[in-house]
Amino acid sequence: MSEIITLTAAAEDVGIRLDKYISDNIAELTRSAVQGLCESGEISVNGKIAAKNYKLRSGDGISVNIPDPQPMDAVPENIPLDIVYEDGDLLVVNKPKGMVVHPAHGNYTGTLVNALLHHCGDSLSGINGVIRPGIVHRIDKNTSGLLIIAKNDASHLKLAEQIKEHSFTREYEAVAAGFFKETSGTIDAPIGRHKIDRKKMCVTTENSRNAVTHYEVLRQFGGYAHVRLRLETGRTHQIRVHLAYLGHPVLGDDVYGKPYKGIDGQCLHARKIGFIHPTTGDYMEFTSDLPAYFSSILDRLGKM
Repeated sequence: MSEIITLTAAAEDVGIRLDKYISDNIAELTRSAVQGLCESGEISVNGKIAAKNYKLRSGDGISVNIPDPQPMDAVPENIPLDIVYEDGDLLVVNKPKGMVVHPAHGNYTGTLVNALLHHCGDSLSGINGVIRPGIVHRIDKNTSGLLIIAKNDASHLKLAEQIKEHSFTREYEAVAAGFFKETSGTIDAPIGRHKIDRKKMCVTTENSRNAVTHYEVLRQFGGYAHVRLRLETGRTHQIRVHLAYLGHPVLGDDVYGKPYKGIDGQCLHARKIGFIHPTTGDYMEFTSDLPAYFSSILDRLGKM
């Protein structure tokens, strides 16, 4: 299923080449990929097919049609899976920290998808193409925890609709830096692509999407806090961006915060997932114990 993304050029974007602007604002697309889409007529400005070297004007409406992923050699690999639940329609898996969800540049093997292809064979939904078979939603490489996988297209569509309608339960736990004056609250701040570093997201009103995260502080340590977070929306890096926006970056997040000795990447765990089963209509909810790396950090902080 192709995806159409729309952007609007602001006054400060005037004169920027179209290919550079799009690659700076859509993480999935490199500049060369954007140029290829321009050549194939997949990008328009104000309703007209545009060339890659078009210079933007204020208010230009840009439409980018991202076609279905092209087949790639994602091969089955006999990688152990921590399966929390499985039936004929779906799986719930507990992804370890450090595992990439699907093949991408630099990570073509050892991913969750490679493991799923070995475990499920052809029984995975094809809505996201052969690069991401069965993947309904994602978590970052260095985030551990629960993910749901669809085994057929009908289940995939129903689960994706729940995410869109915000009826899909996704609860995380994190260790965050700093002392929280407010021990619970809601972060309602739109998230979009960083204008300078295209690999990062940020809170912004330009070319952004609404993002809402609810949080509760479970325990405060000396300069750190154990926090529970519930996603209302699911934007890229949402929890990491929102906590950094509050001034409380996730511990070990070397993109939105700073590294922490003893862990590789952010201390963030997808602990709970809940959804309506696409066939039975029953509500199902699963939880995952905190992994060893997370518990050891809490023990270390508790002794400070």
